[in-house]
Amino acid sequence: MTHSFKDILDTYNWDDTLNSIQAKTAQDVEYALAKTKRDLEDFKALVSPAAKPYLEQMAQLSQNITKKRFGNTIQMFAPMYLSNECQNICTYCGFSMTNKIPRRTLTDAEILKEVSFLKHKGYDHILLVTGEANKTVGVPYIKNAIKLINEQFSNITIEVQPLDEDEYEELIEANLYAVLVYQETYNRAEYKKHHPKGKKSNFNYRLETPDRLGRAGIHKIGIGALFGLEDWRADSFFTALHLKYLQKNYWKTKYSISFPRLRPHSGGLEPKVEMTDSDLVQTICAFRLLDEDVELSMSTRESETFRNHIVHLGITSMSAESKTNPGGYVVEPQSLEQFEISDERPTETIAEMLQNNGLEPVWKDWENTW
Repeated sequence: MTHSFKDILDTYNWDDTLNSIQAKTAQDVEYALAKTKRDLEDFKALVSPAAKPYLEQMAQLSQNITKKRFGNTIQMFAPMYLSNECQNICTYCGFSMTNKIPRRTLTDAEILKEVSFLKHKGYDHILLVTGEANKTVGVPYIKNAIKLINEQFSNITIEVQPLDEDEYEELIEANLYAVLVYQETYNRAEYKKHHPKGKKSNFNYRLETPDRLGRAGIHKIGIGALFGLEDWRADSFFTALHLKYLQKNYWKTKYSISFPRLRPHSGGLEPKVEMTDSDLVQTICAFRLLDEDVELSMSTRESETFRNHIVHLGITSMSAESKTNPGGYVVEPQSLEQFEISDERPTETIAEMLQNNGLEPVWKDWENTW
């Protein structure tokens, strides 16, 4: 029988886990901070309310660890939205099937126009994004897009609907480098409320996607939760639990964590649990203190001020000048975005900001040679 992360998650109770985080004390936090190798119980302490007074110490430790492991560099990437077609109903997403918006899927010629813009900006790492519409933007479409732009990028990552293991193997053959797949929330009951219809409503299939990716032999997997759907402390813990499970079982694969907070969109959903800027810093630092090797990524969802300050505290990659609508760079700039961008500064301005902070923006971190 093939095991998966579902078997691990089924042994946990959401409320009990949250209560155990809330019950952590200052002594637990100090114990975690004093260690050089931390476990998941330490992580609970570091995301607990008791850790708030220790945030400055956590930030300094996180900065030191990140600098030691990654140097003074930030990996730059750009998302490119290929389609806003979607067959799911998701309460928090502008692409949700119930939203009456013009749907658009880029042609080959339009993809190349968008690519030309991003290459001119200096990007060599691209993230291809679609809604979840298997008939319109299924494996054949994604594979074609990868082949179309393969020679222009050293790293091609996708964020699309979860696929079967053999489908991932097919895309890896075509030179796919990494896959981002976010569980949104690890709370099974709340997940169902936010995903009432469509393939995405299948909690287990989505949960087991990183397992299928690991077995397929993908180079890197990105995971995370959408903070605001549920309590961010519990979702952070289950993301960390998922990370440690994956690292143990698919140890040849690299991993990244993203930290999206619920953002306004057409049809809007207010966060159930607010995650403040301070809470997000605490979470990022907790992940760095748990794992010095994992990549931590920051999108343009966050404000200019926040992104200016977080670059020293554990983040290793970030996007810039992102457009979350298909063709948003040059083909059709006015089409509806998936969510609102907060940091709208041009790529050149972000690069200058990093350099002014003593950091080097890295556009290409390795050459894919297999």
